[in-house]
Amino acid sequence: MMNRIRNDYLPLLLLLLNLLLWIALPAHAEAPPLVTAVESVGMTVSDMDRAVAFYTDVLSFTKLSDVEVAGGDYERLEGVFGLRMRIVRLKLGDEVLELTQYLAPEGRPIPSDVRSNDRAFQHVAIIVSDMGRAYQWLRDHRVRYASSGPQRLPDWNPNAGGIEAFYFKDPDGHTLEILHFPKEKGKAKWHVAGTDRLFLGIDHTAIVIGDTDQSLRFYRDTLGLTVAGNSENYGVEQEHLNNVFGARLRITSLHAAEGPSIEFLEYLTPRDGRPASPDTHANDIIHWQTRLVTRDAGVAEKRLFAGYRLVSPGTVMLPDDQLGFHAGLLVRDPDGHSMEVVQK
Repeated sequence: MMNRIRNDYLPLLLLLLNLLLWIALPAHAEAPPLVTAVESVGMTVSDMDRAVAFYTDVLSFTKLSDVEVAGGDYERLEGVFGLRMRIVRLKLGDEVLELTQYLAPEGRPIPSDVRSNDRAFQHVAIIVSDMGRAYQWLRDHRVRYASSGPQRLPDWNPNAGGIEAFYFKDPDGHTLEILHFPKEKGKAKWHVAGTDRLFLGIDHTAIVIGDTDQSLRFYRDTLGLTVAGNSENYGVEQEHLNNVFGARLRITSLHAAEGPSIEFLEYLTPRDGRPASPDTHANDIIHWQTRLVTRDAGVAEKRLFAGYRLVSPGTVMLPDDQLGFHAGLLVRDPDGHSMEVVQK
């Protein structure tokens, strides 16, 4: 009788023992993030010499490299058949901007009616040491305006108050931003005393999105970026900065362990921003691609293939290191922004 009772309770005793052992064991370490760095921000240009002159002469970037590539591996990486690309990498401070001209086949220009709340919109934010001087410098060089003028965000906004910003355009029509942080905001490196440099580096690239939670599932939950801050911006200053009447934005900033941040711009109002065209290709001038570094491109491919649109057919192995990495793939986020995930 006693043996039968012990046998009846044995499964329950084993279950309790396993539960106690699980509670006593230390928690498992979290898996490392898929992306370790935001390596560079890139855009397609129509005339490389003109673009390089603008970024070096007007914005103080310096040239790092200038290469020309062609072949099937690059075609599969970018999703453009018969391509020949000239790629120039430029540096400002610690950050890198990559310009690509498609010598063949040429893509389409940026449509003239693109608005700042359309979801194809992307820009880079360049930090300046003095907004007044920087704005005058840009005026002297006759840049095209995207804002009505520099805007100082109001003090009632705890996360954005005191920030000065101005949108303008490069020769191809890509939107750029100059940004100045008050002393209590921004990274410490933007507040180095005694510098005579006017343009300091790239703080972030901003992308317009349709749904913050949906984008967080891609950038935070899949890629492993960390949320660094958020803000809700509105008012006449924001309207004039973005040139969007009634603009009210939910802004979320994310970062990897290294490199500039990626900033979401979700327009709470107006909600009439147009989705990105699914017909956009990497040789179209509206195309941007942000390069993200991963430890294992194969693992990245498996995670991204499960829920997102790959432009590349999968991980592409390159024949050389002219682009600074040996394996990579191009993927689109939920709103169509291109991320180039690479393994060095």
